[in-house]
Amino acid sequence: RKHSNTNTSPIVSACMDMSEEKIGALIVFRRKDDLQFIIEGGIALDANITMSLIKNIFFKNAPLHDGAAVIEGNRIVAAKCILPVTQSDVPKEYGTRHRSAIGLSELTDAVVVVVSEETGALSVVKSGQIKHNIDPQKFGSVLKKALGQK
Repeated sequence: RKHSNTNTSPIVSACMDMSEEKIGALIVFRRKDDLQFIIEGGIALDANITMSLIKNIFFKNAPLHDGAAVIEGNRIVAAKCILPVTQSDVPKEYGTRHRSAIGLSELTDAVVVVVSEETGALSVVKSGQIKHNIDPQKFGSVLKKALGQK
């Protein structure tokens, strides 16, 4: 099963809104590698991807806002998932979300999006590499490229 067919538009819109409102978010895109070990630790969902649902998941103080949401194809399969934190040296300003995103991307081929709660900065993480503070206008194309979409 390939999962490169995700419609990223609602996710990009939600992330841009959350960025402006400084709402932290952590969104994992499954590619080929199995993420069952991540999904099992979270809350199972099986929902269509909508902008409002993504914003609801990460709304401050919402029960699911801590941890990551996992996307497979065009479904949100789980939320409140805990990711493995990287052991690499990363800049001090990176919080738990960034460290977790890097950690998972070092172990799997997943692509991870981070919205910083502190600064609202948008990041895309893949293969242990982080593209940080992406211009919101370019965020959609950076994400598509990371996912191997045209």
